[in-house]
Amino acid sequence: MSGIVSLHHPGTVLFVHAHPDDETISTGALIAELIARGSTVVLVTASRGERGEVVPGPLSALVGTEELAHERERELDRATTTLGVAQRFWLGESPARAAGLESRNYRDSGMRWVRPGLAGPADDIDDDALVAAPLDEVVGDLSHLIDLLQPSLVVSYDDGGGYGHPDHVRMHDATLAACAALGVPFAEVVPEPIVDAEWFDLGSRLGVVTDALRHYASQLTVDGTDIVHSGGQREPITTSVGLRLHENRSA
Repeated sequence: MSGIVSLHHPGTVLFVHAHPDDETISTGALIAELIARGSTVVLVTASRGERGEVVPGPLSALVGTEELAHERERELDRATTTLGVAQRFWLGESPARAAGLESRNYRDSGMRWVRPGLAGPADDIDDDALVAAPLDEVVGDLSHLIDLLQPSLVVSYDDGGGYGHPDHVRMHDATLAACAALGVPFAEVVPEPIVDAEWFDLGSRLGVVTDALRHYASQLTVDGTDIVHSGGQREPITTSVGLRLHENRSA
């Protein structure tokens, strides 16, 4: 079921993302707008992005090392502080862990490019990768956090994960299931205007999003109003976003 999305959420809005930088690249302007309107924004991130490519330069030596995960944790902390995010959680760690289960790390599942702009599963997937975990486990962890926070809205990817990254798709599936079970509204981010989604132009938030993106020096370079990714791909900094609402109200 779809409906109208309002940005007036005086309570808590939970954003669900797969890797550090996803929250700023795709939803940074929306986060900043909600905070400016009085919402409390909370973020849960599924993995540390251990398999992310690194921008050529002084951080290149981190590729394939555990230190890359630590650096991405630090980048996430600085970027979300800049945006004004109130609290951050890691999926698999309390309170984003189902009751009675020991903490775990969901590792970045990796990806490969199927064609320009569309990702698919990596050729090699670690046993502790996010997509290797049972969906029920991921849903259980996310449900525990949602039940604790009681957000007025949960925001995550659409069913294609934005551009097909398997971790994004997994978090869409988990968020949809958790919100449906708990009767919490879920809004999925859509990449372009469509008939059943609300489209928000948030150009006034460009400055804070740009400042937040600069903290992700391992993953991207900010060049004016563009992002240059580690592979040299260039795209405009996103300040417009579409949301499609699934009411998910339990009977």
